[in-house]
Amino acid sequence: MPGLHDFTAQRNDGNAQALEDYAGKVCLIVNVASKCGLTPQYDGLERLRQRFGDRGFEILAFPCNQFAGQEPGSDSEIADFCRTNFDVSFPLFSKIEVNGDGRAPLYAWLTGEDTQPDGPGDVKWNFAKFLVDGSGAVIARFEPQTEPEAAEVMAAIESALG
Repeated sequence: MPGLHDFTAQRNDGNAQALEDYAGKVCLIVNVASKCGLTPQYDGLERLRQRFGDRGFEILAFPCNQFAGQEPGSDSEIADFCRTNFDVSFPLFSKIEVNGDGRAPLYAWLTGEDTQPDGPGDVKWNFAKFLVDGSGAVIARFEPQTEPEAAEVMAAIESALG
């Protein structure tokens, strides 16, 4: 059965990143956008990373322009936006597709997993969140509107970190 650590993704700087480098870490994978009503969630994501990073937690952000064209920028423009407006310290990856025929293999796997509280199927909007445990298995999925610091997200991260 595939897991997070079986994939490679392109970082925002153009370098390939083997996701096996995150083995042993709890990761929150999020499709992000710069011009969305949910864009302020970058603040909550950064606070999560600051709070749990030293315990083996990481955020993996994947920009996506599939929802109302809300991520039109280039990889470098997206990186500048995230640093300037939200001072993000977590990894940004290259823009990808999360649904449809061009769906990235990572998202084909993520969206195929039977997870709670939001089950399998297409990503509904920007800022859908997938929580992956240290072994690379998806253990939870949260709706885009669920704030990064919502009680259920924090509880799931705490539980995964042990």
